[in-house]
Amino acid sequence: MAVRLRLKRTGKKKQPSYRVVAVDSRKPRDGRVLEIIGTYDPRQEPSAISIANERAVHWLSHGAQPSDTVSKLLTISGAWDEFRTQGSSGSADSNADAAQAAPSEPAPAPTPDLVLDTPETGADDSPEASAEVPADEPALQNGASEPKSPDPGEAQ
Repeated sequence: MAVRLRLKRTGKKKQPSYRVVAVDSRKPRDGRVLEIIGTYDPRQEPSAISIANERAVHWLSHGAQPSDTVSKLLTISGAWDEFRTQGSSGSADSNADAAQAAPSEPAPAPTPDLVLDTPETGADDSPEASAEVPADEPALQNGASEPKSPDPGEAQ
């Protein structure tokens, strides 16, 4: 089930207010929700936003995808920063523990099998000589043959 954090409209006609909800993405806008995690009232000055940050972080950590508007509201409320620091601190700690546990060994020396195949240049070959192409012969690439000249009797 794909969970989304999005807005559910409430309020009277021409007087919207919203609930920030966790809902199955296949459900309609005002359908059944999994959990209400906050409210948003855009008609107040300034807009009233109240979000339970711990519940928002819970749903984000379990793979819920916020809508564009909800992601902005989560940034304003601070839940998005909590989620980012929780995710980065957990991975940073595990990487640091792994680095301390494993003894550092020098990188192995390259073996002849790993050497790239490059054309060898002899003492008499110079880079300028190999780059020069006679002006009367066009350079062919990728083994392409020379273009055929059309026969005057052949229709195109």
